[in-house]
Amino acid sequence: MGLFDGGKQKRISELEAEIGRYQTANQEMAQRVQELGGGDYLGFKRAIDHVQAEHAHLAQEQAAAEAQLADVQAQTAKVRAELVGAQVKRDELRAEAGILAEKVALQSDGLYEYEHPAESVIRLQDELRDVTSRAKSMVSRKVATSAIANFTFNNSEAKGRKFVADMSKLMLRSYNAEVENCVLTVKAGKLDTALARLQRAKDQAERLGSMIHLTINNEYHRLRCRELELSSQVADAKQAQKEAEAEERARLREEKKAQQELERERERLKKEQAHYQTVLDELRAQGRADEAAEMEARLADIGKAIDNVDYRAANIRAGYVYVISNVGAFGPSMVKIGMTRRLDPLDRVRELSDASVPFNFDVHALFFSEDAVGVEAELHRRFAAQRVNLVNARREFFAVTPAQVKQQLATIAGNLLEFVDEPEAEQYRESQRLREDGPVAIPA
Repeated sequence: MGLFDGGKQKRISELEAEIGRYQTANQEMAQRVQELGGGDYLGFKRAIDHVQAEHAHLAQEQAAAEAQLADVQAQTAKVRAELVGAQVKRDELRAEAGILAEKVALQSDGLYEYEHPAESVIRLQDELRDVTSRAKSMVSRKVATSAIANFTFNNSEAKGRKFVADMSKLMLRSYNAEVENCVLTVKAGKLDTALARLQRAKDQAERLGSMIHLTINNEYHRLRCRELELSSQVADAKQAQKEAEAEERARLREEKKAQQELERERERLKKEQAHYQTVLDELRAQGRADEAAEMEARLADIGKAIDNVDYRAANIRAGYVYVISNVGAFGPSMVKIGMTRRLDPLDRVRELSDASVPFNFDVHALFFSEDAVGVEAELHRRFAAQRVNLVNARREFFAVTPAQVKQQLATIAGNLLEFVDEPEAEQYRESQRLREDGPVAIPA
């Protein structure tokens, strides 16, 4: 309606009023015609039709104008939306430009963004973000280093300030490069070495910048050292996980060997049982009662052996607990406490005495228990404070003497029949004797 001028609107209203008057007059005239019997009815009808046609034409013009107005409003809204989007994009570009400028400034001081090992560890992510953010802030605020304030170069304070700024930047770049190298290369168990290396980098930067009294801010150094510690924690955790996985694979191999041995023994006993049963049937058929009775006794023993194998196969807690030591490799005050489900537990001891140790292990105790898992776990619990490897519990070495284990084992097992207090250590003692006798001849 905003596109219509006041004259057209007024004209429409006048025509509507005139139509009303004509309709009233028409009704009066029609009544009068009826009363008089005729009149100019057709003239009135034509006038009314003309007015109604003009009214319809104006209504069409109004509808077209309103449609045009709606189109203009839609185009205006579209332009406004595009303008808002352009403003948002402009703000985003300005923010990105600010971040990029900050990165360029930080990189000029040697503080680069790189994939930190601790980023992949959820529990370390928050602390890593806090540490790196505080380190970046110190670099941005130019407080990561400090130096002399009134240094002059060629009798020029301006040149002196530029020299100090350039030297500070150069030393900080060198220090930050060493931090990044340490963080990305630190190995499991080597944190102290990496921290010492980082301290040397700090000392070297300060020594080279001694002319301008350059120092690396201690708080900044502490933050970078914490980054290194977080990286070391990841390396230690990964190493511990690898060792645990290796130990688990070894345990599964040991379990598989035990199952295979039990299955082979069961098959052997079944064949032997079938053989003796055949002989027994022949003896009975021949009436040889005495020999048959002897064969029945043998069959009974085989049946018990088969039942024992079946029990061992079904009960995964049953097995042998062993206490072994290796004086030549670990000294007199260290033992290994473990368990095995192998039919011959000495097979496991012999496997442990492979080329990875210089001498064979000596056995102090080796006994069967229906709950070997429980006995082993209780011994481990009682000597938890003496466990050598506190990271990997599968490394079952304890800094105790065989006599100390014997005392605890007697209270746990109860039926301990035999315990060797003094290890034989034959190869170790012979090696010691040969060394004492004189120079050892190296085989050709």
